[in-house]
Amino acid sequence: MDLLNTLVEKGLRRELPTREEALAVLATSDDDVLDVVAAAGRVRRQWFGRRVKLNYLVNLKSGLCPEDCSYCSQRLGSTAGILKYTWLKPEEASQAAAAGLAGGAKRVCLVASGRGPTDRDVDRVAGTIKAIKDQNEGVEVCACLGLLSDGQAERLREAGADAYNHNLNTSEGTYGEITTTHTYADRVDTVQKAHAAGLSACSGLIAGMGESDEDLVDVVFSLRELDPDSVPVNFLIPVEGTPLAKEWNLTPQRCLRILAMVRFVCPDVEVRIAGGREVHLRTMQPLALHLANSIFLGDYLTTEGQAGKADLEMIADAGFEVEGAEQVTLPEHRATAAGGCGSREGGGCGSHEDSGCGAHGDAGCGSHADGGVCGSAPASAPASAPAAAPVAAVGEARTDLVAVRRRGAGTDLAPNA
Repeated sequence: MDLLNTLVEKGLRRELPTREEALAVLATSDDDVLDVVAAAGRVRRQWFGRRVKLNYLVNLKSGLCPEDCSYCSQRLGSTAGILKYTWLKPEEASQAAAAGLAGGAKRVCLVASGRGPTDRDVDRVAGTIKAIKDQNEGVEVCACLGLLSDGQAERLREAGADAYNHNLNTSEGTYGEITTTHTYADRVDTVQKAHAAGLSACSGLIAGMGESDEDLVDVVFSLRELDPDSVPVNFLIPVEGTPLAKEWNLTPQRCLRILAMVRFVCPDVEVRIAGGREVHLRTMQPLALHLANSIFLGDYLTTEGQAGKADLEMIADAGFEVEGAEQVTLPEHRATAAGGCGSREGGGCGSHEDSGCGAHGDAGCGSHADGGVCGSAPASAPASAPAAAPVAAVGEARTDLVAVRRRGAGTDLAPNA
């Protein structure tokens, strides 16, 4: 296919595709999906080999958010039965992080619901960062606390944060239909603040909210222009009790095409599969590793994820390897460059390989890509579910794969990692 050959050549040269080419990737048929994956996989291997970076989420404060993001289970007015608790103490957060690090994660993403942190909140998070780094030498820490005020990004960096996550989520043209309590420009401003403070910027999107192909291309091109080190791709998990509870618009093939389009537009940037992979990719998850070079291990913010052991087995069985703590995620031209981070040649923020937690796949805070926040549901059914669920028909909503998190941070039960 001439389109795919052209996109591979551009990706290997770090050249931006045209909007028409990006749209054409999304328009390919299910019959061609393996060809699309194979082509984008060549670009992924060129810049990231067969390594898969593992990230781990710690939800520092759950629920009770004053923002009205329609996709989020922690939003104002949500009736989703999620865990609700105020700030974890530094030692509690450090203990939660330790489980993910023991499972192979090299980055811990600290997330808190809310519009944005107060200065006192920044002090709390600074103490948590110190506690985690004191106990785990070499660990990378990303903060995801919502909209930042002047000077807060600098304070987080001084406290030891390596990265900051805040997702654009959807296109500027449709943003007002998803959230009304803050603007698209507010989100862009926060990513720019993080960048300017020397933090590795992480910003991504949520697919499956009813957006058009044009919206998806718009937001990915906007992300390329913002130039983050990592782009988390969340797949909306429609959680009961949220306005988007009935939006089941994704198939595994559609998810693969979206990931491939992101890889072609952002060839040398860390692409992370975030919330919702278990629900929407399902048994096709191993194919997605040919497109993305990063995933979240274990549970998400308010929903359960695939068992950590299953993730590690999936990576090995698919012929990939877990990225080690001593390895730098970003390609050398980005990791050693003095300038910004994106797919631009002069980008790069050290090893902030994957900066961030875009995986807020299911988070629900300011940047909560949370596309799945609300439901990066588990691949395995909750304990109370029947031993085997009936196989769903093609296109049927898989609500059986969505389970609210009841373990880990904020509970007395061991986390999944």
